[in-house]
Amino acid sequence: MSIPSRPTWRTHYALGVLAAIYVFNYIDRLLMAILIEPVKAEFGISDTGIGLLSGVTFAVFYTLFGFPLGRLSDRIGRKTVIGLSCIAWSVMTMFCGLAASFSMLVVARIGVAIGEAGGTAPSMAMVSDLYPPERRSTALSVLMLGSSLGAIFGLGLGGWIAQHYGWRFAFLIIGAPGIFLGLLLMLTVRAPKPAQLVKAADLIQDHWAVTVRQLFQTPSFLWLVLTGGSAAIAGYAIGTWSPSFLIRSHGLSLQDAGLLAGVAGGVGATLGTLTCGMLCDRMVRRDKGWQIGVPLLGTLISIPFALAYFLMPTGTAFYVGSTPVPTAFLFYSVFSFFGTWWATPCLGAISHLFPATRLAQATAIFVMSMTLLGVGVGPLLIGMLSDGFAHSLGNEGLRYALASCVSLLVLASVFLAMALPRYRHYLTQPTLAATPSAKAVTA
Repeated sequence: MSIPSRPTWRTHYALGVLAAIYVFNYIDRLLMAILIEPVKAEFGISDTGIGLLSGVTFAVFYTLFGFPLGRLSDRIGRKTVIGLSCIAWSVMTMFCGLAASFSMLVVARIGVAIGEAGGTAPSMAMVSDLYPPERRSTALSVLMLGSSLGAIFGLGLGGWIAQHYGWRFAFLIIGAPGIFLGLLLMLTVRAPKPAQLVKAADLIQDHWAVTVRQLFQTPSFLWLVLTGGSAAIAGYAIGTWSPSFLIRSHGLSLQDAGLLAGVAGGVGATLGTLTCGMLCDRMVRRDKGWQIGVPLLGTLISIPFALAYFLMPTGTAFYVGSTPVPTAFLFYSVFSFFGTWWATPCLGAISHLFPATRLAQATAIFVMSMTLLGVGVGPLLIGMLSDGFAHSLGNEGLRYALASCVSLLVLASVFLAMALPRYRHYLTQPTLAATPSAKAVTA
């Protein structure tokens, strides 16, 4: 049965539950960013050690399990994989608050990574199953609000809890709701089945190596994956280290840094995510190439504002209550709006390239590149650069380490420019059949 052109209330309800789960996916993932300073103080580790904990360790295990769990969701359906994964990463987030040593904290974060590997790609594929192509970028932008809302609650609320009750209590409180959301999804949402399509031949599952090769042979997919990896290095590096940058270079408290980076930055990212999704759906009606053109435009605009944020001298623009707002942070607000424009349209582009029986696997590869390079390399790279610059610059070493990572956004723009003509040409071929990813059956 094909998905109706006008989604029902059940469709929107499913999207709402998935979006709530994705919020906690990012809350649990980003919580470590606001807790860097107290965790460092308790366990006596360096910035490089923090980069290994929040970056490489998380990314390696996320990547190892991302493709197999995406492949599993293409076979048995998304709902069960997402629900069980949500429960798993939430439990492991709570275990982080019980860690008696740095080694135990590392093990708990590995558990979070494995759980989250089964949530992201299947959720994005499920949204693509639920909505027709002409409404898909807007629907995906609603799901992708999880990253910005996760920053608001993960950094803002996490910083407040840590300031008043300690970093361990922050893990325990913020990890708990995901258990309820996982159960809610499995018990109340009617999920599409990607395996039942018009052509029986589509049900044949190739060996995973054959599938991966065929995915990368699809025009523009490689460039989209490279875009995700390079942009994510910059994005995760900035997201992870921005609170510490505000503390070290602008003298903010842990609570104030969390509120600014989480709430103010998260609001900009929320508005940016929604704007780019709706703009993309509107512009694509005129020219399919805007599916790539919109993220290219947003990424180019974000670059000068990111540089201004990191290189602007210390100074306070105004106060919000008792919280000082550095002048530099005004540029971060604009950057957070445009800096999110690359993700949602790229995911929408992937949903137009592949059928439902391969969509979660293709999405998993894109997300894996974001995670392995973004989560794995980004925080570690900045930690190493910060430690290196600290010999001559002290606390200001982090400022210039972060400024240097903006060059990765330039590289992402180049990759998007390479993908654009290939994507447009592929989708406008007269012989290209309508993507079967919009066809599914409801359980």
